[in-house]
Amino acid sequence: MLKALFSLLFVTFIWGATFPLQKIALVGVSPTFYIAIRFTVAAVLSYFLFGKGNFRYGVILGVVLGVAYITQTWGLTLTTSTKSGFITSLYIVFVPIFAYFIEKEVPTPFQIVSFLGGALGLYMISGRIEGLNLGDLLTIFCAISFALHVVLITRFSKRVDEKDLLFPQFLVVTIFSLILSLFFKDWRFNFPAFGSALFTAVFATILAIYLQAKYQKVLGNNISALVFLGEPVFGASLSYLVLGETLSSEQMIGSLFLLASILLSSLERAKIVRSTNQKGRGEHEGAL
Repeated sequence: MLKALFSLLFVTFIWGATFPLQKIALVGVSPTFYIAIRFTVAAVLSYFLFGKGNFRYGVILGVVLGVAYITQTWGLTLTTSTKSGFITSLYIVFVPIFAYFIEKEVPTPFQIVSFLGGALGLYMISGRIEGLNLGDLLTIFCAISFALHVVLITRFSKRVDEKDLLFPQFLVVTIFSLILSLFFKDWRFNFPAFGSALFTAVFATILAIYLQAKYQKVLGNNISALVFLGEPVFGASLSYLVLGETLSSEQMIGSLFLLASILLSSLERAKIVRSTNQKGRGEHEGAL
């Protein structure tokens, strides 16, 4: 339980770190071509490390992931990295909806309270979403796509080894991005962007999605989504250190709501696991 929790928190930190990193790298760079380079590296490395994998599920994940990353990266060129991070995390609101219809996973009353607290925190941090621009709207669409990806990766990783989901979806995102770059005839790129693409390919793509597929099924969709609430907090903190972007007092309070939601949901999950284990031991001792 704790290993799964800390593994997903590490993933959350890596994803949060990509916001200021990519904000810098995307200056004068084609968003779609950047995604193509990032996922080309990820696809090649994952093929040599894990093989060709399972295309039946990987292609579905790739389409959803491609839409998510392209809208997020495009949106990031039109809004701040801090705001992009927090709006992206709105996917926690959509995860329970997809989880209910796809996995029949009904959130507990405690989880519903945690989601509401998390949504309130996001509302406060986002500056109450006043004056939405095109970048913000693209990022909202990205959040919906990420929510669907979170639920699907839990579903598919129960059927096949998580490593088999990597190469196919990375390949689909690469092809998707290259087609869009060709359509828009936009190939702008530079050396700093390549360094960022390489870092995000290894750590924020291959490693992060592998850990996500491996441990998300342990915590469940709803708990995992709440853990991922930490992504904008890490993103905002690093954006402040690297880019000088700041949070107001209201946004800081919102950050506390997010962290409290993660803590409460994690405590409930730990309580359920302990109760199940104790019940199992009791039944075993009774049988003896």
